[in-house]
Amino acid sequence: MTAMPDYAIEVEGLTKVYTGSNGEKLALDDVSLKIPRGSFFALLGPNGAGKSTFINILAGLVTKTNGTAKIWGHDIEAEMRAARCAIGIVPQELNLDAFFTPRQAMELQAGLYGVPKPERRTDEILAALGLADKADSYSRSLSGGMRRRLLVGKAMVHTPPVLVLDEPTAGVDIELRQQLWAYVKELNNAGVTIVLTTHYLEEAEELCDEIAIINQGKVIAHEDKRSLLRRIDHKTLILTVNNELNAVPDVLAPWGAELRSENQIALHYRPSNTQMTEILEAIHGCGLAVKDLSTEEGDLEDIFLMLTRDNNAARAGAAA
Repeated sequence: MTAMPDYAIEVEGLTKVYTGSNGEKLALDDVSLKIPRGSFFALLGPNGAGKSTFINILAGLVTKTNGTAKIWGHDIEAEMRAARCAIGIVPQELNLDAFFTPRQAMELQAGLYGVPKPERRTDEILAALGLADKADSYSRSLSGGMRRRLLVGKAMVHTPPVLVLDEPTAGVDIELRQQLWAYVKELNNAGVTIVLTTHYLEEAEELCDEIAIINQGKVIAHEDKRSLLRRIDHKTLILTVNNELNAVPDVLAPWGAELRSENQIALHYRPSNTQMTEILEAIHGCGLAVKDLSTEEGDLEDIFLMLTRDNNAARAGAAA
């Protein structure tokens, strides 16, 4: 029995330079990434950061300039066939034949991957994606969300251990999005490695356990989600009090306290150097009768904006 690799995807020094009439464009700049087997991995970045180039190199649609890339332990050039069989890719574009039914599209895809008819899971996958009742309808009659789910189905016909989802929920309504994620989470729980690119950062924060952020072709962060979120060192404490207030008590000024309404105060603090007990003692000392309290903290969007902004500023400074 062949041992499974530690990493589903492993790239080292991956570089891509596009050459055109306007000169050279560096799309990937010495990217090195190791995506653990069985993880739910997010690859995030602004438009033009290099995410699609990275995925297209793995898919065999773009030729790398330098570096190495392995999928499930198979080099994408030296072991091209094995590497392609180990990955399923759901592209951003809705590239479906309008005159094929979902069942026909799935069967054709399975045939292209050499899946024997007795081993095909067409009906099982269509049912899991909520497309069983549309199995024999022309693809052109499907809604945008249904077409996107059909792309997920096509990517899974050969049961790859790695599934890449490139903006899979763009244009998909909330109910269908939840259905899609339920299926993808089942795949992940069964051992399939999921690599997700998305501009819906709340999805990445909820679903993924490891995150990499790419900007201007370089990886600027790669950590597990909890470590990454800990980089945001600020919290807001919201107090709802029984008192009617005209101003914020002076004793709360050290925490940038602000009056949000006549009975609600917001205090801002850094968990790294402030104990909650210190704030609560000050609140008690100024005679406020607390009715309710809650906290607001930074999320993945704050991290993303902070890191990309800092990276852009550093590059601009280096170029000056």
